[in-house]
Amino acid sequence: MAGPDLDELVGRAREGQPRAVARLISLVEDSSPRVADIARALTPYTGRARVVGLTGPPGVGKSTSTSALLTALRGEGLRVGVLAIDPSSPFSGGALLGDRIRMTEHATDPGVFIRSMATRGHLGGLSWATPQAVRVLDAAGFDVVLIETVGVGQSEVDVVKLADTTVVLLAPGMGDGIQAAKAGVLEIADVFVVNKADRDGADATVHDLKNMIALARRELRGPSWRQPIVRTVAAKGEGVDEVVAALRAHHEWLAAHGELARRRAARARGEVAAIALRRLHAELADLRHGSRLAELADLVAARELDPFAAADRLIAELKS
Repeated sequence: MAGPDLDELVGRAREGQPRAVARLISLVEDSSPRVADIARALTPYTGRARVVGLTGPPGVGKSTSTSALLTALRGEGLRVGVLAIDPSSPFSGGALLGDRIRMTEHATDPGVFIRSMATRGHLGGLSWATPQAVRVLDAAGFDVVLIETVGVGQSEVDVVKLADTTVVLLAPGMGDGIQAAKAGVLEIADVFVVNKADRDGADATVHDLKNMIALARRELRGPSWRQPIVRTVAAKGEGVDEVVAALRAHHEWLAAHGELARRRAARARGEVAAIALRRLHAELADLRHGSRLAELADLVAARELDPFAAADRLIAELKS
């Protein structure tokens, strides 16, 4: 893609044209050689969108909750982008579940953009391209970007590295109280949502969360955000307005205490480090296909060189 074509594409994306936005996300997801150019072109127009992550174990209703949040946020006149991270197809590498199918009621809304992204083997519940996709949606003028994690287990905590606000969804009757303590969600959750709160066991789940939050707060020093627990029945739209209010309150708290800037700086550090590591891996792959890595490996196998010294030599050659 030539420079002027990219400039035109970025311009159309900033105007909110869905096809241009989709095309830019496809380019970053497919590791286009122009990814760096895209980031360079978009960065001056970013920093305005609120980024909200939604995570939790399977079966809690993340997609239903995301759809309900979309409705509520659109009701406030906000433009909303959604990145729904799905498991990868073992055949095509593409998104397997396709959350867009589960949010069809928003498909024709020009103020909504929904994109399913495949993890492609990336651990932590997110796709490696998610930070770049967030940049695209931010630059395209979306007020809120919702990131729904893959939900393959309790380990998808990478969302906290990208989100201004992290919502952890739980549901009664799933043993979530014990699982939550083990997974350390108290450390990543800014807002707890107990979905399917019309089911038996909802009171017990809320009670367990309150106890764990109280225990955690005893170890804190200085000002801290008090994590709210919101009950919802997302399928019926119940409690969703309270979730939106909690998200707004948390964003205001972040801004007032300087935490928003700190989180975004940490996000930038993580993104820079990830890009650098990805480039180093690429250079190592080049060496792997050459003879130098094989030569060093033979020396280690012959006990003529230890693996740390071999790694030092490899790094030195990468730097030269």
